[in-house]
Amino acid sequence: MAIGSGLGAQIGIIAESSYGTFAAPTKFIEFTKESLVLKKTTAQSAGIAAGRLLPLSSRRVLTRKEVQGSLEMEIANKGMGLILQTLMGTSVTPVQQAATTAYLQTHTLASVAGKSLVIQKGVPLTSGTVTDKTLLGCKITSGEFSCGVGEMLNGSFEIDGKDCDETQTLAVASYSNMSPFHFGQMALKIGTFGAEAALDGIRKVSCKIERPQDVERFYANQSALKKEPIENDQVKITGTLESDYTGTTLDDLHTSDGATSLVWEFIGPIIASTYTETFRITLPAIKLDEGPPTVDGFGVVKPTFNFTGLYDGTNLPKIEYMSTDVTL
Repeated sequence: MAIGSGLGAQIGIIAESSYGTFAAPTKFIEFTKESLVLKKTTAQSAGIAAGRLLPLSSRRVLTRKEVQGSLEMEIANKGMGLILQTLMGTSVTPVQQAATTAYLQTHTLASVAGKSLVIQKGVPLTSGTVTDKTLLGCKITSGEFSCGVGEMLNGSFEIDGKDCDETQTLAVASYSNMSPFHFGQMALKIGTFGAEAALDGIRKVSCKIERPQDVERFYANQSALKKEPIENDQVKITGTLESDYTGTTLDDLHTSDGATSLVWEFIGPIIASTYTETFRITLPAIKLDEGPPTVDGFGVVKPTFNFTGLYDGTNLPKIEYMSTDVTL
């Protein structure tokens, strides 16, 4: 019997073999907040009948169903592969580093067609009984990462799903020994792609990757459920760099509208040999949209630069993840 509060909740995930097809979750994520719920659309008959003052319950119909919401978590040193793959699109197999226990995942930006998850929620009743809500056909429509002074590296993922199945058996949760990436491990580098150098004065970074998709594919013969969303716009990558005004590098890039490569990384403990726990976002070309410094008092000038990630014509954005995970 679990604790009858959020302390007894769980989230399990697994990649789907095809959109909306159930499989029992095998990986369990430590999360901080979720808002994944079934959304339903109903229609009520408005037929006039002599003397009837209230619509008939039997004349209300369910015309469409879908799942919407978000999932928030601290980005940990294990277990993040499936989430990153569903966001970025590349089918990834972790690559063993030399003969060590370190495995590198490289999630390069690609189409997200065919990339969906089963997400199973365990929601506790006050009695301690944990109810099952199995969400099928879950596509990640955006992912945002952020970390500032004194903070963990946090991730927030917007999710669109096909249906909620409450007839499945709740999987038994199990967790490996994980630890989160944090500000003390953070580095921010900019410059020529492949030769980026550390930038001083950075206090907080955020990066959002949006995967626009047509989530309104409701057709006849689908029993009020949607077909797999299809990408319907270019990827949008945006972010912010909060800083102290220690130099003019970002200011000059804003003025000139010049492009620079950005590497935002977290380097954790050594796994083996020279291989470390790593989370790294590489954006080969960004341009600064806003953020020239202004003085609003006696304190240190603290400009916040907003950026847009673009394609440099050769190199695609990627997320690299080094862990002991042999599989996603």
